[in-house]
Amino acid sequence: MTDDMDVAERVLTDREIAQRLEAILLVAEEPQAVVSLAAAVGAPTKAVRRVIAELVADYDGESGGPVRGFELREVGGGWRFYVRVEQDTLVSDYVNAQAPARLSQAALETLAVIAYKQPVSRSQVAAIRAVNVDSVVRTLVARGLITELFTDAETGAINYGTTDLLLSNLGINSLDELPPISPLLDDGADGFDEGIS
Repeated sequence: MTDDMDVAERVLTDREIAQRLEAILLVAEEPQAVVSLAAAVGAPTKAVRRVIAELVADYDGESGGPVRGFELREVGGGWRFYVRVEQDTLVSDYVNAQAPARLSQAALETLAVIAYKQPVSRSQVAAIRAVNVDSVVRTLVARGLITELFTDAETGAINYGTTDLLLSNLGINSLDELPPISPLLDDGADGFDEGIS
């Protein structure tokens, strides 16, 4: 080899091939064929097969290290990282906690009314939305997005307000950061205050 040899002609070491394979496989959404991986990392197919076998053994703890929480598995003629079966429940619980189910349109509308009018009772929310909101309010309380603030001494109605979890989910520090509601309404002059005391 000469010093001015083109970098592309340089033979990659197994360690470099392994690093490149890991980088590609980390972002791959579908199993990758050996030929595609060889083209992506710029190495011969034979070397890629050898390094894949070494990576599989390493992740499986066969080379003296620990068994990893993930594995490199061949599926459908291609290679991809997968969570080990023993960790499926843990990962599933984590993912579900990070991405809770989306709120229905009714829940979003009810949440908006509570966020802008709080403290507010269920009957006040129902009057604004013109529908029964009992089950929606229970859902929002169960998800920790709203909470019972106090019970009105005269009417016995529970008044609701938003929680810090909602602020966190919205990415704001306080309700003062909510956008003004008036421009979003058909007749924004009165906002939510019309007919509600």
